Amino acid sequence: MTPSRRRLPLLLQPQWLGVWAGLLVVAVLVPVLNLAVPPEHFLHVSDYTVSLVGKILCYAICALAMDLIWGYAGILSLGHGLFFALGGYVMGMYLMRQIGRDGHYGADLPDFMVFLDWKELPWHWALSDSFVATVLLVMLVPGLLALVFGYFAFRSRIQGVYFSIITQALTFAAMLLFFRNETGFGGNNGFTDFKRILGYPIATGEMRVTLFALSGVTLVLAYVACRWLVASKFGRLLQAVRDAESRLMFCGYDPLPYKLAVWTFSAVLCGIAGALYVPQVGIINPSEMSPANSIEIAVWTAVGGRGTLIGPIVGAFAVNGAKSWFTVAMPEYWLYALGALFIAVTLWMPRGLVGLLGRRKPDSLGASKQEHRT
Repeated sequence: MTPSRRRLPLLLQPQWLGVWAGLLVVAVLVPVLNLAVPPEHFLHVSDYTVSLVGKILCYAICALAMDLIWGYAGILSLGHGLFFALGGYVMGMYLMRQIGRDGHYGADLPDFMVFLDWKELPWHWALSDSFVATVLLVMLVPGLLALVFGYFAFRSRIQGVYFSIITQALTFAAMLLFFRNETGFGGNNGFTDFKRILGYPIATGEMRVTLFALSGVTLVLAYVACRWLVASKFGRLLQAVRDAESRLMFCGYDPLPYKLAVWTFSAVLCGIAGALYVPQVGIINPSEMSPANSIEIAVWTAVGGRGTLIGPIVGAFAVNGAKSWFTVAMPEYWLYALGALFIAVTLWMPRGLVGLLGRRKPDSLGASKQEHRT
């Protein structure tokens, strides 16, 4: 590294220019092209595109969270869809309270509670009318669940495929729980028909691009935080856990707090992504907790290139962009195409799509010289 390069602050170095360019696009350029440019102009960004990319930005945050634990700590979770859905449900509860008396029944309770003849809100809805409390709970609920689950799992030295199966069982059990009407989460239909957020109408172009920009800014901030984390001593210890956990313990380190910290942080990122996702799509129901959704998060990470941080973001856009096209043009072939893509990546592109660039050594993107263990 040259002396002039060394004097530059980290976030002003050339490799960060793409990050700041992406931030400029999602926070300024796209909103302007959507709101200020007439629909007939060729530069106009349609409402459909804003909504679609806004959802994918939320998915990319989940893929980034998955890469943090799988690519750098060697922990493959097949239950991260649960943390995503929990963040979405917390935000959904707030949005349901914001409906007020504008619902179908004109009551203070959400419509599904009136339909079920409930007389008062359940105890877990107590703070759902406060936006500040909602923001805190979006992080606390997935974080606390991950902390408790991770503590017992990691303390018991559950690893590899056994850990993956347990996380999948956890999200499946939660899905069955949320399907039940008596739990107070809307049952099979979940939450929908949102009207306002912070008192502002939710179904407007201005709110749509605001949520889009907020999702993009959150993704950039999450990337910066993860990049800083993996470049620190903590990140090097995570990679040591991934590559040789027994040897790390022999050197005097206890891997439990490191695995637990990154696992909890990853769950919090997914919860934030879910909270940003719900007001953009207008619905949240237990299907978001299905094991298939959690598996898709792992697919995005593998396709993009795990252990790189930027790869999972690329993978989320590539896979979901292809899904959007396939489900319109050839919906019956999408699952076959996804399976073929995953097999091709596993056999011929172990470093994912970013590995096709071939301009950097694996270590410069954060990948290990050794093969990542599941």
